[in-house]
Amino acid sequence: MTQCPVSHGPVPLSGPRFQTDPVQVYREMRRDHGAVAPVVLDGDIPAWLIVGYRELHQVTNDPVLFSRDSDLWNQWDNIPEDWPLRPMIGRKQPSILYTVGERHTVRAAMISNALEAVDPFTLKRYAEEFADSLIDRFCATGRTDIIAEYAMLLPARVLAKLYGFSDEIGGPLVAALNDMIDGRERALAGQQYLGGAMYQLLADKHAEPDDDVATRMLEDPGGFTDEEIAQDLMVMMAAGHQPTADWIGNSLRLMLVDDRFAASLSGGRHSVAEAMNEVLWEDTPTQNVAGRWASRDTHLAGRHIRAGDMLLLGIAAANADPQVRTDGSTLTGGNNAFLSFGHGEHRCPFPAQETAEVIARTGIEVLLDRLPDIDLDIPEDRLSRRPSPWLRGLTDLPVHFTPTPALGGQK
Repeated sequence: MTQCPVSHGPVPLSGPRFQTDPVQVYREMRRDHGAVAPVVLDGDIPAWLIVGYRELHQVTNDPVLFSRDSDLWNQWDNIPEDWPLRPMIGRKQPSILYTVGERHTVRAAMISNALEAVDPFTLKRYAEEFADSLIDRFCATGRTDIIAEYAMLLPARVLAKLYGFSDEIGGPLVAALNDMIDGRERALAGQQYLGGAMYQLLADKHAEPDDDVATRMLEDPGGFTDEEIAQDLMVMMAAGHQPTADWIGNSLRLMLVDDRFAASLSGGRHSVAEAMNEVLWEDTPTQNVAGRWASRDTHLAGRHIRAGDMLLLGIAAANADPQVRTDGSTLTGGNNAFLSFGHGEHRCPFPAQETAEVIARTGIEVLLDRLPDIDLDIPEDRLSRRPSPWLRGLTDLPVHFTPTPALGGQK
């Protein structure tokens, strides 16, 4: 592929247009720049966004040339300490996100083993109990905001329980996670709160071990430090909560606005899975991932990539690559070739994917069972999205329904 014309400059990964219509922005990037587009992050920080499906495979399959080691970044001298995107990129953070080689392999195994030991029936029970308790708060009112009162609370509550937190910690954790991921003025404060909560959790589990994820990570024979485990728990909480919350919100939005799913809202559960699968292709919560760093000068899709350049994984753009979506159709069946869980050795561990799917699907099914006539309270075109460059989720999803009594008796 040849270089793009000089007239096409870097594309900002921020601003109203990126927030409201990223699909069109990605389409124009591909038209003007090809499979690898120059972009700028907040503060005019340059990077490359990979919008080609095959190119994203190439980068994630070559961890030597395209490293996960963020210390390689050639822009660190230009990054202020209070840069709001810093928490989602990281430097000298001893988490699994930024380890490579054999150490990454053993850490990934530690995390997978800790999650895989979660009893699937216990996971589903927690998800159902917390879903019912959240719905009990608003079911008698006839109206609610599904995002603020449900989707943004459920995954963190379930994960906190699995990891070993008390039930009371869920609310503050949600606020801290949202602040960190949105990449705005409270991002660093959110990261600091989350880190403090994880270190306190590990101190509690040293004192009183239990049958939970944190205890199993502490007992892993790999000999990981508390700092390493705390950092990994932060990654697991952030990667497990917010994308799952957005998966719930984006799937419910699709089911409420698309006639193909309208008939299923009063009991057709097969369409929940179809809607969730379509969202991972067409409206994936994880839009862009930071990142990979070139370990030496190289070329990719006709671009000259310098040593230390950052490459962002354009998950949403690659999912829509016309080279692999030649018919232009939506995908609601069993096609799971999407990149929404990543690719390569740093892809989301399979037990984590299963956990997210159980929480999201259970959350949607319980809501539709409890409130079968739920409907949007505002026109679809008035729905808005959060400003994060990384994740795509709704700021709110106001709905109305026939008031029903609370079940009671839940945690």
